Amino acid sequence: MGKITGFLEFDRKVEKYAPVDERIQNYKEFTLPMKEKELKNQGARCMDCGIPFCHSGCPLGNLIPDFNDSVYKGKWEKAAEILHATNNFPEFTGRLCPAPCEEACVLGINEDPVSIENIEKNIVETAFQKGWVVADPPEFRTDKKVAVVGSGPAGLAAAQQLNRAGHSVTVFERDEKPGGLLRYGIPDFKMEKHVIDRRLEILKEEGIEFECGIHIGIDIKAEVLHKDYDAIVLCGGATVRRNLPIKGADLKGVVQAMDFLGQNNRRVDGLKFSGEEIKATNKNVIVIGGGDTGSDCIGTSFRQGATSVSNFEIMGKATAERPEDQPWPFWPMRLRTSSSHKEGAERFFSISTKEFIGDKNGNLKSLITVNVAWEKIPGQRPVLKEIEGTEKEWPCELALLAMGFTGSEMTIAEQLGLEADPRTNIKASVKDYKTNVPGVFVAGDQRRGQSLIVWAISEGRQAAYHVDTYLMGSSYLPLKGEGDLPRI
Repeated sequence: MGKITGFLEFDRKVEKYAPVDERIQNYKEFTLPMKEKELKNQGARCMDCGIPFCHSGCPLGNLIPDFNDSVYKGKWEKAAEILHATNNFPEFTGRLCPAPCEEACVLGINEDPVSIENIEKNIVETAFQKGWVVADPPEFRTDKKVAVVGSGPAGLAAAQQLNRAGHSVTVFERDEKPGGLLRYGIPDFKMEKHVIDRRLEILKEEGIEFECGIHIGIDIKAEVLHKDYDAIVLCGGATVRRNLPIKGADLKGVVQAMDFLGQNNRRVDGLKFSGEEIKATNKNVIVIGGGDTGSDCIGTSFRQGATSVSNFEIMGKATAERPEDQPWPFWPMRLRTSSSHKEGAERFFSISTKEFIGDKNGNLKSLITVNVAWEKIPGQRPVLKEIEGTEKEWPCELALLAMGFTGSEMTIAEQLGLEADPRTNIKASVKDYKTNVPGVFVAGDQRRGQSLIVWAISEGRQAAYHVDTYLMGSSYLPLKGEGDLPRI
């Protein structure tokens, strides 16, 4: 590496945030850019370890030490080439990924890890600013047609890889614009939507066609699609939300998180939305669920002018440090505090919602909770126990359910006769991403269940390799950790 002693000389730094009172006034991204010298120093912290465990931590197998070294040496264009060799959309992961690579960083054993995600974001943003990210259409076309259903990160990655192999690719999206949950689930303050649009323009220039506002299985029957295309890649998201089946769950004001977030993203984009307006303005908001979706609801509620925002998590409060039973380099379940949490939300752990209470007009006015404890039984799953005498009523006019997803919509699977796994995902092996129906493949959330954006891109890339092999007998598309190679 360029700076052998860099990890001894420089402390970890990441982009700072604009002050809370400023950033909650709008939906713009609020990170403050670092100076080039600071970024070079962060690249210098990569420590030339014998085995770069960051590779195994990253589902994409990004060549992290290589692009860190290029940043340290000021070779930004080379860094961008290295980064794009394994990651189709580093502008997405550089903003939204929880960075499992950093948890696997060797330096992270006893020091702060290298700020890999921040370096990644700055590499790709520099590349866009310098005009290095341009369309690269395939030199020739095969006679094969591929339909990709779903335009989230898995679908977009699969489409770009298959287009690079020379196939004619059409992406079908049921919403009015491509992007999936990147567009209608992720708030603009985490990723402004022009970031998606500039990448989509490149994909279109490369020859990928997008058909939006078409719900496969309803507007076009899945059997018709199967007949018209040589292969289908199903890349829908995990969209079946987990409910809270308690008394009062049907009251007005008890809302699924993705309905709240999707509606607000459309509002910010100037788009129309169906259904009654959902807003946190002048309301006591309680977000039930402590994950990323819950965090997004918190930040959105503050920007809408909520009176108060509280966050409930049924699990106990995790430790800030890595738990002893989750050793390096594995992903630890430690306490994570997001930028939205820091905007003023009060967090409560080991708490369960028992009942929603409404007024005479059917509007939510409060909810009742009870504190809980998890009893560990050797050889069994922990058992949830309510703590007697801890019931409490909370004022609440808007309860946002951010408790994850239980699977994906199965209309296409039913029409094609696809097998499902016990978790209501479409059954397909990671070995080749094939379903039980020839010519139909599945990748991303629809195969593995609710997961990370970086996993979705990885799955889309891997599925594309196997689709190409199915169509052509072999493939020059890359597998994990390999750079892109043209078909000869």
